[in-house]
Amino acid sequence: MQVKILKYEIMKIWAFIILSTILCSGCSVKEKPEFIKVENIKVLESTSKYVTITADAFFLNPNDIGGELKTDAIKVYVNDNEMATVSTESFKVPAKAEFSIPLKTQIPTDSILSGKSIGGLINSLFSKKIKVQYKGDIVYKALFFSYKYSIEKTDKIKIKL
Repeated sequence: MQVKILKYEIMKIWAFIILSTILCSGCSVKEKPEFIKVENIKVLESTSKYVTITADAFFLNPNDIGGELKTDAIKVYVNDNEMATVSTESFKVPAKAEFSIPLKTQIPTDSILSGKSIGGLINSLFSKKIKVQYKGDIVYKALFFSYKYSIEKTDKIKIKL
């Protein structure tokens, strides 16, 4: 009886090894996904309490398997003053595809109007544009490894008065 159970266990192990080999041989991770750009920085919404700013980070994944991306405390600067941090939940990375992840943050209106940024704000009121900068890291994880992408993008965006 014990010999029969042992043979059954060995057959299960071999079946698992063969199945794993077949499944994994078609899937490969050739290289890390390529960070392309950050674009579409804009004011999404402006209220008396918050200004919501969004952007999109674009990537290309040439691999047969996906993974996940997570922002790692990307700092948002308005007129050279740190105003907010973007930290999000993980995003699923599709296999063999170009994709983007949203970078969205809310900045308290009173922090934009604070004393340290008043000079830049006055300048912005005349030009009707503000300087927005994203600085930080996005982390890609797949299987047993991870890669870190440093993000630094500055843009001037229109504001509505």
